[in-house]
Amino acid sequence: MIIRDKSESPTVDWGNGLSTRLLVESDNMGFAVAETFVRAGSKSALQYRNHLEACYCIAGSGEIATADGSVSGVLKPGVLYALDKNDPHYLIAAPGEDLHLISVFNPPIRGDEQHTLSEDGFSAY
Repeated sequence: MIIRDKSESPTVDWGNGLSTRLLVESDNMGFAVAETFVRAGSKSALQYRNHLEACYCIAGSGEIATADGSVSGVLKPGVLYALDKNDPHYLIAAPGEDLHLISVFNPPIRGDEQHTLSEDGFSAY
């Protein structure tokens, strides 16, 4: 059994926010869990080429958009989105408050990953 206090977990600046890595690859669970904050007003071009990801919004608001910029869904507390095809996407946090997500990755992330965000393409790990 794993019982872990958030204060015992590493927090990384993933590019446009902070992510506390609660369960990671070395925990041998077959998936990873992170608490992720997305900075208010930010737009992140992301793609997980080696992981499937599901995110559940617990606070804040924003949008998830496809690679061509078409809005796929509005994010607000109680909404989940899943990237089931390693989808390149834009994660957009509304201005005014951070977007707060619980993220699950399969296979699990190591826990130290960070994005390199630029206008040139989708950051991936």
